[in-house]
Amino acid sequence: MAQTPADKDQTPLNQPAKPPVNPPSADKRAHSYTHHGITISDPYHWLKDQGYPEVDDKDVLDHLKAENAWFETRMASQKGLVDTLFEEIKGRIKEDDSSVPQKDGDWLYWSEFSPGQEYRKHYRRAASGGDPVLILDENALAKDLEYFRLGAFAMSRSGRYLAYSTDTSGAERFTIRIKDLTTGELLADEIPGTLAGPVWAAGDSAIVYGLATKEWRVDNVRLHRLGEANDQDVELYHENDETFRVGSGLSAQEDWLIIAAGDNETTEVRLVRADDPTGPQLLVKPRKKGVEYDVDVRDGTLFVHTNDDHVNFRLATASLDAPGDWTTLIAGSDEFYLSEFDLFADFYITEGRLNGLDQVQLRDYRDPAKLTAIPFPEASYSAGLSNNPEYASNKLRLAYESMVTPDSVYDYHVASGELELLKQQEIPSGYDPSLYTTERLEIRARDGTMVPVSVVMRKDRPKAADGGAGPLHLYAYGAYGYAVPPGFTVSRLSLIDRGFAYAIAHIRGGDDLGRNWYLQGKMNARTNTFNDFVDVAKGLVERGITQKGRISISGGSAGGELMGAVINTDPDLWGAVAAHVPFVDVLNTMLDDSLPLTPGEWQEWGNPITSKQAFAYMLSYSPYDQVVAQDYPPLLVTAGLNDPRVTYWEPAKWVAKLRELKTDDNELLLKTNMGAGHGGKSGRYQSIYETAEEFAFILWQLGMTKQP
Repeated sequence: MAQTPADKDQTPLNQPAKPPVNPPSADKRAHSYTHHGITISDPYHWLKDQGYPEVDDKDVLDHLKAENAWFETRMASQKGLVDTLFEEIKGRIKEDDSSVPQKDGDWLYWSEFSPGQEYRKHYRRAASGGDPVLILDENALAKDLEYFRLGAFAMSRSGRYLAYSTDTSGAERFTIRIKDLTTGELLADEIPGTLAGPVWAAGDSAIVYGLATKEWRVDNVRLHRLGEANDQDVELYHENDETFRVGSGLSAQEDWLIIAAGDNETTEVRLVRADDPTGPQLLVKPRKKGVEYDVDVRDGTLFVHTNDDHVNFRLATASLDAPGDWTTLIAGSDEFYLSEFDLFADFYITEGRLNGLDQVQLRDYRDPAKLTAIPFPEASYSAGLSNNPEYASNKLRLAYESMVTPDSVYDYHVASGELELLKQQEIPSGYDPSLYTTERLEIRARDGTMVPVSVVMRKDRPKAADGGAGPLHLYAYGAYGYAVPPGFTVSRLSLIDRGFAYAIAHIRGGDDLGRNWYLQGKMNARTNTFNDFVDVAKGLVERGITQKGRISISGGSAGGELMGAVINTDPDLWGAVAAHVPFVDVLNTMLDDSLPLTPGEWQEWGNPITSKQAFAYMLSYSPYDQVVAQDYPPLLVTAGLNDPRVTYWEPAKWVAKLRELKTDDNELLLKTNMGAGHGGKSGRYQSIYETAEEFAFILWQLGMTKQP
């Protein structure tokens, strides 16, 4: 890791020798670029260290250090509130929690948290009985590290070997290690720089994985045989299209290795025998722009999930002799969005959404028309298959929650249709769901589209008629077809119990209402996402749930882009804003094809290098480029120095430009995690503390720092 000023002077980056009295002001250094005859001035371009991914430019680091010092100074007045919120949220988390054991072969596997520890311990015991055996302790692996994340956790088929991967910087470049569980020893095998895998192949003798390129892209699938040097690894597949990424997995019966390449709108799949991974590969169907498909294999029959003839996908079958000749098994539907499928020995499962609500459907191989929809008890919820490692099974592990029902683990017994509750998230400090109410609303956007909104609040929250509408926190993401589930979080209660309503806006850009819902928020329809969010907020004001200026909002990554866009267009709506690792320098990033978040993203955002129209459209909404001289709401921004997804300079440049141009005295804080990446701090308590800081900032800015 590059040396930083903190290494040289021993002054912690987040703790200045003397608290600053004024916010930092970044230098303006002349820089401009021209594309399609349009010249853009970018005086904060220098905040991108030109040696990236190493960041050792003293001026850059000194500026980030100054911003962190300003964050610490301004938040110092709220330390008591932060600590209160931290203890409050921590009190709702069972410190000695454990997952529900799940059978895989001859073993039962589960994980546990111990009181006071940041990370999990992983155990197993023989399914026939016996004592638990600790097979991996994340706390030991994370000892003395500022950041730790366990990536893959893959058991070999016999249960002898565990392949796992770790990231110790937040840069999301993982190192694979292999542990022999019969001896407890680590093998000498060590593969750094991975991003995909590992997948077991050829019995217990080899793993398949993918190396990350310097652009943080996986363009390869490689085979490593245990005990051999890494330079002997065999490349099974290489992808030459820089916009595609590659991944691999096993079929349901673990007899085929599935190699998939794709971008955000096109895929291509190959199959190779798992017991002969260097053998001949079977191309399922050549790539065709706009056609996505994924596959599985059962007893020689290929199952294909594809959008080739319907935007909401169909399920088809084919023979391995003619893998590209697809026969419809389940036709595409305007009503039901078929998002995925899973094959088991005696039945198969289709998952998706109907009217925006999750569906889990049990289906019969012999009778395609026979369908059993697993029932769920609430009008709004999040549900789906959980961990189901065994192909031959007579029950299904499900996950279920709602905005008032804590995370619940069920077994669905296929023969009887019984839903057996195995565990519901325990809240040690107490939680009474009868005190809360949730509803699903629809609010009309400016183009007439009805946007779903999930809302939760206390039943005793004062009505508008009883003294004015109270505060509301509004959250959304709105990109990549990711639907934000109306689920449960214990941290949210710290706002709700202080009188907030909490709402999730299911805006376009996610696939909440089907694939078209996603398509209506990407590329040249991107601004629908921002408009939906603003119109939802205004609609909630009109309904008397909140009022203008009493709305706090948050979003991260592409959701941070959303935050940046809406404070430019409607700054007076918001009382406080939290933008986490925000993707706000959209135009610059999409013009830089050396960055990880670029070539593979052109299908999501457009390519401003080749298209003048895409350039102009991005320029019209890119939050950094659209900062103007006006009042802005109070704003808390976070970044990660090692973040490969949204590089640290995006939020840094944005905050610098806001400091220059904004015409108000509202708080503007930037906190950069100097030893973390896209997800912030990695430990469970560290993560809770950062949430407490965010909530304290919101309460502070809304004038609600008194205890409830």
